[in-house]
Amino acid sequence: MTGAQSARSAVLGWLGMVGFSVLAGVLVAALALPAVLVPSRASAAAISVFENLPDYITIGRLSQQNEIFANRAGKPVMIATVFDQDRQIVAWDSVSKLVKDALVAGEDQRFYQHGGVDLKSIVRAAAGNVADNAITSGSSTIDMQLVKNILVQRAVKIEDPAARAEAYKAAITDTLSRKLREIKLAVGLDKAYSKQDILLGYLNIVGFGGNTYGVEAAAQKYFSTSAKDVTLAQAASLIAIVQQPSLQNLGDPSMYAANKVRRDQILADMLTQGYVDEAAYHAALATPIADEVHLSSQHSGCLYANDAKFACDYVTRLVPTLTALGADATEREANWARGGYQIYTSVDLDQQDVATAALRQKAPASTTRFALGASAVSVQPGTGRILVMSQNKAFDNSAQGGGSSTTAVNFNTDRAYGGSSGFPTGSTYKIFTLTDWLQNGHGLREYVNGSVRTFQQSSFSASCSKPFVGTYRPQNSSRYEGGYMSVLRATEDSVNVAFMTMAQQLDLCDIRDDATAMGVHRADGNPLVVKPSSVLGVNEIAPLTMAGAVATIGAGGTFCTPVIVDTIIDPAGKTLVGQGHACSEAMSPKVANTVAYALSTVMTGGTGTSGNPRDGVPLVGKTGTTDTADQNWLIGTTTKVALAVWVGNISGHQDLRRVTVAGTNGYNTKFNIFRTTIASLNANPEYRGGDFPAPDPGLLVGQGVPVPASTGNTLSVAAATLSSRGLRFVDGGTVVSGLPAGQVARSAPAAGSVVSKGSAVTLYTSDGSLAITMPDEVGKQRSAAVDDLVHRGFSRGQIEFAWKASASGHCQIDASSPRPGAATSVDSAVTLTVLSGDPQSGTGPPATACP
Repeated sequence: MTGAQSARSAVLGWLGMVGFSVLAGVLVAALALPAVLVPSRASAAAISVFENLPDYITIGRLSQQNEIFANRAGKPVMIATVFDQDRQIVAWDSVSKLVKDALVAGEDQRFYQHGGVDLKSIVRAAAGNVADNAITSGSSTIDMQLVKNILVQRAVKIEDPAARAEAYKAAITDTLSRKLREIKLAVGLDKAYSKQDILLGYLNIVGFGGNTYGVEAAAQKYFSTSAKDVTLAQAASLIAIVQQPSLQNLGDPSMYAANKVRRDQILADMLTQGYVDEAAYHAALATPIADEVHLSSQHSGCLYANDAKFACDYVTRLVPTLTALGADATEREANWARGGYQIYTSVDLDQQDVATAALRQKAPASTTRFALGASAVSVQPGTGRILVMSQNKAFDNSAQGGGSSTTAVNFNTDRAYGGSSGFPTGSTYKIFTLTDWLQNGHGLREYVNGSVRTFQQSSFSASCSKPFVGTYRPQNSSRYEGGYMSVLRATEDSVNVAFMTMAQQLDLCDIRDDATAMGVHRADGNPLVVKPSSVLGVNEIAPLTMAGAVATIGAGGTFCTPVIVDTIIDPAGKTLVGQGHACSEAMSPKVANTVAYALSTVMTGGTGTSGNPRDGVPLVGKTGTTDTADQNWLIGTTTKVALAVWVGNISGHQDLRRVTVAGTNGYNTKFNIFRTTIASLNANPEYRGGDFPAPDPGLLVGQGVPVPASTGNTLSVAAATLSSRGLRFVDGGTVVSGLPAGQVARSAPAAGSVVSKGSAVTLYTSDGSLAITMPDEVGKQRSAAVDDLVHRGFSRGQIEFAWKASASGHCQIDASSPRPGAATSVDSAVTLTVLSGDPQSGTGPPATACP
């Protein structure tokens, strides 16, 4: 040793003694030893630190994994883990004795003898480490390390960034104050907890590299086994990591050598301490690190979910609303971040897989000609439980994304829960006008005008809005649609203008309120738009919302808020309520049953027929297509399951009627997806629906007005009669008729039809072109009379005969109907009474005898 080295060594020794004196003085105070043994000046400041600290620290609740489950074959299966820290809290019996012994041998050999602080270790550290002005390293007991880890965990949970950084620095920086704090809290910890609790607490809290915390997560990550089943070599390697997690973990082969050096030292300590025998020691020592490592993926988040990734993401976004997690949103999010919860969802993975396959086959995510999106979401009527939540594009919420075939947007949900701003629903929104129509006492058999025309917007009532101005000219889907029709037919064929006529007799705000009662709201969070065009579905709504709305019909008028979380198990193993079932009566059963009756025609002979699998399960539903067919819908329900399918443009306005998708017209894509998905649901006995109740007879007819008979009346009289019944008169002009010119020939709707009050009835007047006065054919021979009538315009096929027994006047005409001189039409039937010439016969002579 050189002179300089000797001098340095002497100085370090002296400093070590000073450092030891300070620490020893503090320990004397803490352990209530005689104060005379402590250098008063050195210990005074240190003792004041103790006086400002609590007497103990609690191990508390640690951050760990949350687990999300779905159902397959009727049993729950875990689909994802979500965590801030990858940790799984385990009990004492779930950790191998080899791990516990390796920890004590390698980190704190006098653990079972000291009271939280090891004086010999502190003296040794004080003498050896003063050169770096630390006086701290190498002296920590397991108790003190546990205290440090607790303080670190508390620091990282502080919300304020500045306070969090300050607390974290105070917990890890090598200072005398930090060591003094650890010493006092370790003493209190050792008094408050058993050695077993302290050892287990350390094994559950300590970091093992990266985001892996706790011995169970580490054993699974590095060795693909549990902490209970590790080998001796694996146990020592795990404890080797905790010394320097960032340099000695087993996540990369480059760190194997450093881990082995520390592992072998721990094995040697275990042999020296008597925890293992020579044979076990040498066998473990000879085990290559590479032979032991079997890495497993421990990824957090729904990106790594095994299935139902969008449903998983939806669950995580619901956390602030899950009352079982805490009193308010802040507490719920904090508890979720600490983890340890098991979330059991209502998703049926078997059905989810069918829907996903149909979506990706029929609406390929790889479509590049336009931004094609598609989704399918299913809920249970009467509970609101979500069974399926799927879409054509794969889930990817990573920073780099996964390209155009993936998205992080859940097309099924609202924007607040990871969804889009919604999509215009088109004619599916007509369900709510139909509902309001029936709730106001109207009937399905009432007639309304479906002809395209211009509406004055001021003619629509809206009690919640200012009067509308301007005009609105909606179009029907087909130019062949129009005219007067029953509401039932208007629903079956989805005739736009017919529904506008219905809405004209209702209050648009009431229609909105009926929609709201069925859970309908805009996906962007804004209020529902109320204006005449809203009747035809201009509001942008999420598919999940529309599935919940149509499920109301399947449940006989009861709306249940869609829910996905069935139950929650908290970190203590207690079963908590999930989202619960929030249900209310949106409409009376008789209205719901009558709506269902009308919507059944849509699926059996109307616009939704192509989506019906025709598997014997009664199905009701409604199609929806926007004006340019850039958004297409089919929503439907049985008595057991509801389904909403949306296919459309994520952005842009490609008309799906003008493009081929997966080998078929894009307009039909929704039918193909719906048919496959609902058929699979119906095939499951649990979801197979039954018959809907019969419609209400009164709501079939409603409180309409029968169209009065007007034929033969003058136009003015007929118009006055309509007005007296509360009906509007429309002059339809003249038609070819046998009635005298100016008389009403017919009406539309026809006489006897039931129409709503205020409806227009078109009257058509005769042009008189077929009118004639019945000629006098009495006394003429039958053949002569027939020839005369034909000459005047009657056809032979219109002339019939009746025979009258008579002894005279053989084959002469005795009378006619109409009678001679009566007004009639050349297209009317004529009956001639012919004398038979035989008083005994009423059947007349043979034709050969009477030409």
